[in-house]
Amino acid sequence: MRLDSNALTHNLSLAVQRQKAAAQGETADPQTLREGLRVTLSELGQARSASAQKHSDIDDSELPQTIKQILKMIRELKAQIAAKQAELKALLADSSLDAQARRVQAEAIQGELSSLNGALASANANLIQIMREQGLSSEQMQLVATLAMK
Repeated sequence: MRLDSNALTHNLSLAVQRQKAAAQGETADPQTLREGLRVTLSELGQARSASAQKHSDIDDSELPQTIKQILKMIRELKAQIAAKQAELKALLADSSLDAQARRVQAEAIQGELSSLNGALASANANLIQIMREQGLSSEQMQLVATLAMK
């Protein structure tokens, strides 16, 4: 991680000026306040933010929390399956590999796909079981089906 010492010094100077102005009863210019404020997210924070936006329809629904978690897991599994399928397709189209290496790598990816598909089937079965246990209304069941299909 690299810190820009000039920007850090400038921001510190602005903060001191704002504190001095506040102590003297002056109000700071809103533009000046904005100049001193800057927020950046780490890669993990950006990923979590994107994930939260990706699941906002699930979070905004009036479904029980356990069902929301399973729906999110189903979406993540579907995304992982799609990524692995794309990886397999790219591998099979890669002519730079010899046939043996391509076959070994393809088998490994197919094994991962099998595991992911098994996890998806298990998550779907778990979702159905919990839906029955929770006694959801027909509208809620329809909503779950719609969200699960995305």
